[in-house]
Amino acid sequence: MADRVAIILAAGVSSRMNTQMPKVLHEVCGRPMLAYVLDACRKVGIGKIYVVVGFGIEHVRERFSDAEDVVWVQQQEQKGTGHAVLCCKEHLKDFEGETLVVCGDGPLIRAVTLKILIEKHEAGQTAVTLATAVLDEPAGYGRIVRDAYGNIQGIVEDSDCTSEQLKIKEVNPSYYLFDNKVLFEAVEKVKPDNVKGEYYLTDALALIIATGHKVLAVTAVRPDEAKGVNSRAELTEANKIMQRRIQQQLMDNGVTIVDPDNTWIDIRAEIGQDTVIEPFTYIHGEVTIGRGCRVGPFAYLRSGTVLEDDVVLGVFTEVKNSTLAKSVRARHHSYIGDATVGQNVNIGAGSITANFNGEKVSRTSIGSDCYVGSGAILIAPLELKDGSHIKPGMVVSQDEIDKFGKKG
Repeated sequence: MADRVAIILAAGVSSRMNTQMPKVLHEVCGRPMLAYVLDACRKVGIGKIYVVVGFGIEHVRERFSDAEDVVWVQQQEQKGTGHAVLCCKEHLKDFEGETLVVCGDGPLIRAVTLKILIEKHEAGQTAVTLATAVLDEPAGYGRIVRDAYGNIQGIVEDSDCTSEQLKIKEVNPSYYLFDNKVLFEAVEKVKPDNVKGEYYLTDALALIIATGHKVLAVTAVRPDEAKGVNSRAELTEANKIMQRRIQQQLMDNGVTIVDPDNTWIDIRAEIGQDTVIEPFTYIHGEVTIGRGCRVGPFAYLRSGTVLEDDVVLGVFTEVKNSTLAKSVRARHHSYIGDATVGQNVNIGAGSITANFNGEKVSRTSIGSDCYVGSGAILIAPLELKDGSHIKPGMVVSQDEIDKFGKKG
């Protein structure tokens, strides 16, 4: 098996995004776009990844500071995809394996597609293999030009296409696997002979074909994963596609999602078998939900929340950074923040944990088999022992608990 590295092109500013943030840090279902591309590379066994970053490199590096397999490469001036690859030359000039090249603003990439690309490359013993897509609406994408026998002759960028080439529906979503030496020999020869005056990686491909190297284009990219993100509207579309994937996987694993179109679940969430997610539920961040729970409608679960088995959260209930043990019930209009709740606890309608005093956040601990009546306010820091009974409308602080003992 050949040695293999990856180059991720992540230096674009994207004026269409109208943003002060590096484009690849914009989130799709709770994670930066770049995170999905890194994960796809890792899942196909790539151990060293060169990420080419320009604008905001310090912010990108900080966000991925724990990525030990990443080498950060700065592209001082954004002169095109070919120039971005060339920025990696000093790192890879002596590398004799294969180099995968993909884009950092393509969060819908799937590892299974990269696996097909690698397998076709190895089976065909080619200098370059690229994965293509067929789109009903190919505008904006480079077109794949083939000869009468189906052999790839080159890629023409959308802005440089003739009227006939614009009718081609097979496009280049920028999934490439190169013989590394062939790649760098070609990119060094690329000239900016195009409308934008940029150094295109696709022109390097044309040079490789012209020198007689074997190049293969395999149609392996699904239309949904071919979509890159260059605008806020495209970011929204990427979120919708990723959300469908997340929910489909959860449903395949035994979770009932009553109304997928009106439910939002973060990719970092974990949900157990036979749990039911009601409409208009929003699950954000690292949330863990056990088996046989019922959440919603109109529930909001925030990062750090853990629901053990058989927990019921009802309408307009919010939980943040809290652990709710087995068989807790909080059916109506409650807020549970920074709390630990024991088994078989009932949280009445409108009850809340008051966890912030204007200066710091404090925690609430509620023991097992407790009853918290409707409209109660539990002022943190607070500890309620097992079996405590809080009457409706009470305002409870630790000072009162210590002074008067068990409330009831």
